[in-house]
Amino acid sequence: MKKKKIDLITSKASNKSRYIYWSLFFCYLIISSYAQAQSIDVVIQGNGTQRKESIDLPESMTYPVDSLLNDWKAKNYIKIGKDCSTADENPFFSDSVYIQRLSRIPTVMEMPYNEVVRKFIDMYASRLRNQVSFMLSASNFYVPIFEEALDAYNLPLELKYLPVIESALNPSATSRAGASGLWQFMIGTAKIYGLEVNSLIDERRDPIKATWAAARYLKDLYAIYQDWNLVIAAYNCGPGNINKAIRRSGGKNDYWSIYNYLPKETRGYVPAFIAANYLMNYYCDHNICPMETDIPANTDTVQISKNLHFEQISDICGISLEQVKSLNPQYRRNIIPGDIKPYTLRLPYNYISTFIDNQDTIYAHRAEELFNDRKVVEVKDQPVVSAKGKSKGSRTYHKIRSGETLSTIAQKYHVRVSDIKKWNNLRGSNIAAGKRLIIHK
Repeated sequence: MKKKKIDLITSKASNKSRYIYWSLFFCYLIISSYAQAQSIDVVIQGNGTQRKESIDLPESMTYPVDSLLNDWKAKNYIKIGKDCSTADENPFFSDSVYIQRLSRIPTVMEMPYNEVVRKFIDMYASRLRNQVSFMLSASNFYVPIFEEALDAYNLPLELKYLPVIESALNPSATSRAGASGLWQFMIGTAKIYGLEVNSLIDERRDPIKATWAAARYLKDLYAIYQDWNLVIAAYNCGPGNINKAIRRSGGKNDYWSIYNYLPKETRGYVPAFIAANYLMNYYCDHNICPMETDIPANTDTVQISKNLHFEQISDICGISLEQVKSLNPQYRRNIIPGDIKPYTLRLPYNYISTFIDNQDTIYAHRAEELFNDRKVVEVKDQPVVSAKGKSKGSRTYHKIRSGETLSTIAQKYHVRVSDIKKWNNLRGSNIAAGKRLIIHK
């Protein structure tokens, strides 16, 4: 009896061990497959030799379709069509077919074909078929914006597919490194090219402003490198890394010549860009069907010169909060700080007149509740005594509002303009909204 009990305990322990083993094994498989999904194995050939190499995928190639469909615009205007003919399998094509098709794409940029490019084409056309289907539909929103800016700067129009690699056409994409928006600007570069980024505003997420900034950046990079493959590589990893790779290669200035000296992700960046151009042109041949797209109604803009919260617009105009946020992604906290300077609000065309007709009501609605952290607060000190021992009275801090002058502020506190200038070390009469002045009363 005792032996049976021991056997039973041993059996349970054995089962538990097997359970733990298989649990760990499956966890390993999941982690391994995830890790594998972040890179691609290629064979690099050159000088009569070949070697295997693992290249990091551009981050956009790791986004699941569900995350791409989270944007309000995608959720409301992109859907899988009933007549969509996307097949599960990707048909096989020989290298000669790929070479011929790439040569037929009307482009001024070099679109070479090699083993690395083929690997990325296969990746997009097989495992990422659903992502390609999504991006084909999302391009209906954004490609016209891209083409207008690229054409204005006389840049190759095939650069319109660069955001496919950067963000998978997800306007709210944020990378592990902190880049943001369709064009994945880092904060430093964004500010150099005139995009405002602070706690309330992030114009990297504004599709129009970010696109025009990207066009200027690409034009400047081409002025440096005179080679489009180097330009888009520099766009990915920065000119500093490209210059370092050029030095290490002995001064070569061709992308494929400095390939081995580039960061791992950048090695796959140009091949991924070529593959994206290929798939966006030849998706039908790979039995990929675009998701259905309902282009949203026309939009228009109004200038906002007062503090405005999206909830004020939603409550009074009857437009959903998510739609306002989707049309104005540059406002991080759903606040337009119009008291600092005029900003643009984008709304569906049929809501513009509603907003204009109800402006006073909108601005007043829940203002104290929604802007309780932006009210003007006067801080009073003990009376300040001058060097001669004469009291100057209590000190107050006045926050300058838009439209105020030194004269109107002096009248408010019953003091002289010359005194305000002296208290604040002002030489002239120019003052800026948002600044604070010391007032002695």
